[in-house]
Amino acid sequence: MDLPVDEWKSYLLEKWSLLPISIQLTISTAETLSDIFLQSSSLLLPKDEMFLKRLSRGYLVGKDPEAPLFYREEGNKKFQEKDYTGAAVLYSKVKHSQGVSHSGPNTEDIALCYANRSAALFHLGQYEMCLKDIIRAQTHGYPERLQPKIMLRKAECLVTLGRLQEASQTIRDLESNFTAKPTVADSPFQILQRNLHHLKMKIQEKKNLTETFPAALAKAFEDMDLRDENEQISSASSSVSLCTDPLKGRYLVATKDILPGELLIKEAAFVSVLTPGEMQPLHQPLDSKWSTRVTNGDIYCHQCLKHTLATVPCGGCSYAKYCSQECMQQAWELYHSIECSLGGLLLTLGVFCHMALRLTLLARFEDVGEIIRKLCDETSRKDICLPENKIMVKTLKYYGQGESEENGKIIQPPIPGCDVNGKYENNYYAVFNLLPHTENHSPEHKFLCALSVSALCRQLEAASLQALTAGLKSSKLKAAVSPEFCPDLDIWGVAMLRHMLQLQCNAQAITTIQQTGSKENIITDSRQVRLATGVFPVVSLLNHSCSPNTSVSFISTVATIRASQQIRKGQEILHCYGPHESRMGVAERQRKLRSQYFFDCTCPACQTEAHRMAAGPRWEAFCCNSCRAPMQGDDVLSCGNRSCTESISRDHLVSRLQDLQQQVEMAQKLLRNGKLEQAIGRLLGCRHDAESFLSAEHTMVGEIEDGLARAYAALGDWQKSATHLQKSLQVVEVRHGPCSVEMGHELFKLAQIFFSGFAIPEALNTIQKAEKVLSVHYGPWHDDIQELRKMKSCLLDLPPIPVGPSV
Repeated sequence: MDLPVDEWKSYLLEKWSLLPISIQLTISTAETLSDIFLQSSSLLLPKDEMFLKRLSRGYLVGKDPEAPLFYREEGNKKFQEKDYTGAAVLYSKVKHSQGVSHSGPNTEDIALCYANRSAALFHLGQYEMCLKDIIRAQTHGYPERLQPKIMLRKAECLVTLGRLQEASQTIRDLESNFTAKPTVADSPFQILQRNLHHLKMKIQEKKNLTETFPAALAKAFEDMDLRDENEQISSASSSVSLCTDPLKGRYLVATKDILPGELLIKEAAFVSVLTPGEMQPLHQPLDSKWSTRVTNGDIYCHQCLKHTLATVPCGGCSYAKYCSQECMQQAWELYHSIECSLGGLLLTLGVFCHMALRLTLLARFEDVGEIIRKLCDETSRKDICLPENKIMVKTLKYYGQGESEENGKIIQPPIPGCDVNGKYENNYYAVFNLLPHTENHSPEHKFLCALSVSALCRQLEAASLQALTAGLKSSKLKAAVSPEFCPDLDIWGVAMLRHMLQLQCNAQAITTIQQTGSKENIITDSRQVRLATGVFPVVSLLNHSCSPNTSVSFISTVATIRASQQIRKGQEILHCYGPHESRMGVAERQRKLRSQYFFDCTCPACQTEAHRMAAGPRWEAFCCNSCRAPMQGDDVLSCGNRSCTESISRDHLVSRLQDLQQQVEMAQKLLRNGKLEQAIGRLLGCRHDAESFLSAEHTMVGEIEDGLARAYAALGDWQKSATHLQKSLQVVEVRHGPCSVEMGHELFKLAQIFFSGFAIPEALNTIQKAEKVLSVHYGPWHDDIQELRKMKSCLLDLPPIPVGPSV
């Protein structure tokens, strides 16, 4: 995903192993990124490029004249099955797979495609998008004979949205259409007339209806605004300050006492690339060369990452999809005019290589002359492989910001990435100053990255750099490719290699919360999924802790960092890079941080955990079958209760846990298939088995209790559902903490159960707890918090329950 596909990685690693030792040594000991790039790229042979092209052709990213019929028929099937989301996505694929050369821009086929998608969107309650598709259908020549149907749908959307004046006008136009064309068949005509009458009645009932969603969305972004923006650091609040240290580099500290939930950073990604999801090349086994699976690339805008079921296609490829014409045009001007023909190659080379290209393309829109001079000088600098603290000083001297003497006093250099005025901004200059850690990467990895970038440069060079100026008028852009600055792509290749190495330590996963299960489920199950990879120069200033004092969330491409606990003045602001104390043990965390980020973590969580007894965390603990005390030891576990002599091999308990996991998975499958009684029976058996050897706070126990809660909720037994979910909640609290975002999501589910069961005091109490926790992590305008407030309002509006006379 981040790195190239396995076939290309294996191919290049084998190529590396066959190189003479002298050439391997030359690349391994190269002192500059330029030397690494030039030495490696000289070894890229035509047969290597042909192999890469074969891999790239496996991805269907071009227009295909045979695909629209397939996708339209599959979309119709989904529509008949009432899978309107699947239908909307497949109708979108019809448009994405059609090229203008295969069907003109105003054909009936395209109009019907938009009309079909509008019907699916209407059933999904996506009325604004439905209206846009209706307009598109009419613009592309929607058949006159079908106009009444689509105009009626338009009127229904307008009524539902509260745009009553427009709805009335649409109805009048529709009635005029009937009057002018009385040939409409009696039965359809009567149905339409009844629907029109119904709509007129709705208009009378909804005269005061207002559209609340845009207002709520505006409030969400208003809440995200920093109250007092930092004068030193863009996108940061005045509550933090930028510092530097010779050993740990740059970091942020609190300038005042900070309360939980306070917004510290709100930063748009300098660049982001949508994670392709489960796209498979053609050489993978598929039922058809056209896939009907829905991936993130089908339902999120490739420019702003907004969720949409009504995507706007790129005119040149079938891969890039956007939420609007504006996003499509913006992407084209910034980078897609160059990337459009390279879709298969970029999918093969991975997200990091794709981001490296996009970063260099965006660099052209800043001070290109200065950037080119920096890149050119990169070819002769000898400081790139020096230790980190020396890199900083060398880099500053290179940029004319090194230590200097004035009036007999030593002037300290500015912090790397800051401009001449000492301000750190979200720009290419800050990205360029992120450390590539060249000396820490293995020679094989640097060879892999260098040859991947070189192959990409060859593709750009083969196009004679024409794409670099296509459709753009920027004088800075022309300077970027002028012979005096950049006679070939080697300079940009060095920049891309630098970025590709930087990304291992500085890329940020952009995540979103996706609902799982069907809409019929009473309990909302959700999971965090990786949506894209981005570069956030300001967020990159945060150092890691396995027990951080901040929480990160995303709205589109904007990252928000909030304090997750109280932070004292002078205390460092800390972020988790992934390995969290609640997700893995200290040994695994240290191993992951060392392999990806090249440091040994000494945070309090690691130091404390390293001195604990080898019993393991409570959510992974085994317990004694006789007395329920924790079992301790390595290969052979003994009861922690001194009066108990029970002992057992770890392998035996691990085998029992694996068997239990299989049983739980089978029960979850029964639950998904609606076989509730069977699922409950199996889960109760699993719980009985778990009690004999697992701690009460074990993760598996939590899974079992959560499954039982969902099963009883589906049966409408709210009391039993709440009882089991409360037990699951105890496991979540032990593992993640009472104020964690995971705890917030579980409290949200419990609030839904109490609400559905009319347990009013319990529901109101749980809603208050869930709202308090989730507000810290997401702010007050998150969807879940709005849902909690609606539930609370509904409960408070209920009439009081009558109390019978006392006896």
